[in-house]
Amino acid sequence: MTERVVPWLEADEGPSALPEPTAALSYPNGLLAAGGALTPEWLLGGYRRGIFPWYSDGDPILWWSPDPRAVFDPLTFTPSKSLGQSMRNRGYETRKNTAFGEVIRACAAPRAYADGTWITEEMIAAYETLHRLGHAHSYETWAADTLVGGLYGVRVGRVFFGESMFSQARDASKVALARLMADARQQGIALVDCQMPTPHLASLGALTLPRADFLRRLEPLVQTDFAGSLRE
Repeated sequence: MTERVVPWLEADEGPSALPEPTAALSYPNGLLAAGGALTPEWLLGGYRRGIFPWYSDGDPILWWSPDPRAVFDPLTFTPSKSLGQSMRNRGYETRKNTAFGEVIRACAAPRAYADGTWITEEMIAAYETLHRLGHAHSYETWAADTLVGGLYGVRVGRVFFGESMFSQARDASKVALARLMADARQQGIALVDCQMPTPHLASLGALTLPRADFLRRLEPLVQTDFAGSLRE
C-alpha cells in the first residue's frame, strides 16, 4: 500500500490552495495539508471550508477536516439540571469579549491530562489579530472579579467555530458555553462547530455529523460574513 503524503502549502499561495476536505487522511483522522500561514485570510478561508489549524509547538502548521464532526445546534441545546443549578446558585457572571487574551492564554495553560499545548504563541497572536478585526470572540465566566472559565472561537456568517475552553471552578466553562448558546439563538447562529467528537462534548449535548453532512450544512451558512461588535 502506498503511503499518502499530505501536500505542502506555501504561504504566498493563499487559502485557495487548501485541498478539498474530502482529501483528508483517515489516519490521523482529518489531516489535510501542512504549511501555509496563520493570517486572517488563511484562517477565515479555512473555516469557510470546514478546515482549521491544529499543531504542536515546533511542528509546521497542520490543517485538518476530521470525519465525523462534533457540533451543537443552538436551538436544541438544553443545559443539564446540574448546570442550571450552577448558573442560578454559584454567583457567576458571564461576559463577552472583555478578556479575550486572558481566555486564550488560560486555554493554552498546561493541563494535568495532557503534555504540552497546541495553542502556541504563534496561534495566540493570530487569534488575537482575528479578535481585533471582530471575527474571534471570547465567552467568559467570572466569580466576582476573577475569571474562572471561558471559551473562544471564530464567527463566520451564521457559524461559530469553537476552538478551546477552560475551567478553574465548577461548571465555569459550561456556563460560558450556555451563554454562547443563548447568544447564538438571539443572533441567528445556526451551528456551533466543536471539531473533534469527544465523550465530554457528547455529555454536553453535542451531535456527531459525518463530514459530508457537516460540509453541506456549512456552505450556505458561511456565505455572508458577520463580524459582531467586539463589545456586544
